[in-house]
Amino acid sequence: MLSLRSILSVPNDLLHSPYQRRNGDKMLRKLSMTGDSSIVRPMTIQEEIKQLGPWFHNLHLPSGEQTAPNHTLGDFPAFKWRDLQALLPADLTNWRVLDVGCNAGYYSIELAKRGAYVLGIDVDPHYLRQATWAAQQFGLSYRIELRQMQVYDVARLDGEFDLIWYMGVLYHLRYPLLSLDILAQKTRRLLMFQTLTMPGQEDQPTPPDFSLDDREEMLAPHWPKMAFIEKRMAGDPTNWWAPNHACVEAMLRSCGLRVAARPAHEMYLCEVDEQLRQGQQWNQSEYLSAVGLAWQEAVGAKVKDKNHYMSPR
Repeated sequence: MLSLRSILSVPNDLLHSPYQRRNGDKMLRKLSMTGDSSIVRPMTIQEEIKQLGPWFHNLHLPSGEQTAPNHTLGDFPAFKWRDLQALLPADLTNWRVLDVGCNAGYYSIELAKRGAYVLGIDVDPHYLRQATWAAQQFGLSYRIELRQMQVYDVARLDGEFDLIWYMGVLYHLRYPLLSLDILAQKTRRLLMFQTLTMPGQEDQPTPPDFSLDDREEMLAPHWPKMAFIEKRMAGDPTNWWAPNHACVEAMLRSCGLRVAARPAHEMYLCEVDEQLRQGQQWNQSEYLSAVGLAWQEAVGAKVKDKNHYMSPR
């Protein structure tokens, strides 16, 4: 089991000063000097929480402590979990789960409690240190693997996942539809999706085709749209996109996913739809190129009939 010191990656020049590991104890030992005598005591849970802070996930630890009890969003993300937990199988034994943007691991832990083997990925080592420590607190380290990865790296992972957890990430990405394409290709059963959205719930079918002279239709409230945030939103320079509801559903369909349930605002539980997935093949060569795989053979299907629509009728 990793010590908190190893999780925090304390620099070498601190390894033998007030911080030291002793007798295989999982906790960081704090050495207080008083004259010629030394008092060694384990860090309290509260001290470890503070050492690992700041926290974005408020975890309710087995010891009774919470990691962010005064969160500005409330009991986050527990209130989101309460909205959707009933839609998931209570028994996830032998399910392979991917938690994209796992942060401190709240969802990874809840899914592992149900028997799943979870791969949690995040780009921020700060959050991965928190998730590593939290998995230990719950005794779930054997079910949760954590890696520093981009969502685009998932394209190079072997195999599929029974469930992909994709909440609170898409609008932070410069290439949002590519991320959905990659994850849809790796989804075997379910994908739980959430994103920041524009106001409005209008949604109705769009025409299968329309002329260049009919572009005014795209201004209708029900038309799929995604707003681009050039500067900042809520002080965050990584908030790039805000799709409307119609756009979310349209993007998911275009990736081969069907919305099976909407447990709460901005949340979409999706299932793989093989008929929709087959419709992706026209863009297969573009996808392969985007993820760094050989695409030349696949491009044949894309260009075969590409210009037929331009022929005189």
